[in-house]
Formats: sequence, C-alpha cells, structure tokens
Amino acid sequence: MDSQKVDMFIMSNGKFFESHQVMQIRERLIELDDSKWGIIQTMQFKDPTVSIIVSLLAGTLGIDRFIIGDTGLGIGKLLTCGGLGVWAIIDWFLIMGATREKNYEKLQQVL
Repeated sequence: MDSQKVDMFIMSNGKFFESHQVMQIRERLIELDDSKWGIIQTMQFKDPTVSIIVSLLAGTLGIDRFIIGDTGLGIGKLLTCGGLGVWAIIDWFLIMGATREKNYEKLQQVL
C-alpha cells in the first residue's frame, strides 16, 4: 500500500492505539494490498478519552466496560457496584489502555 496513505491513517488514528503498536500497524499496512484499504479507512475506533470520562462519571455501573465491548466485566461491575468502588477506581487507570487494546485487536482482525 502507498506509504502516504498509511501515514495519513496513522496521523488521523494514532490516538486510538498504544504508541508501541503504531510502528507495527504501519509496517503491516504498508505490506497490505490496496483491496482492504476501503475497509480499513471506514473502520470506527473507540476513543480512549471518552472511555475515561465515562469511567469517571459512571464507572461503578460498568458502562465504561460495556462501551469497549467487555460485556462480562461490565455485568460484573454493575452487579458489584464497581467492586464496592475499588474496581471503579482501578479502572480509572486501566480503561484507556484497555480501549486502545480493543482497537488494536479490531484492526488486527482486518489485517
């Protein structure tokens, strides 16, 4: 694939991935043929900033985990009121990384 297209994708979507994953993504995209470019270009990723805001406001209800697709963990947080608040506080530090990891997994399925 054209490196200019790949660089534009990285610039516009880099915030959705961990910094150590960006170079791997770039290399995989350059090796990819142009037939999958339309699919990759239209992919929607979850914003880590939105995840942390939701976690701060409604983390005890598990909504942050439901948003990123961790339904089981979301149900667990909902039933335990965020692990009596402890789990909710821990997720304030982990939810952005978990969101970026889910985005990376979603992209890997297409690559």
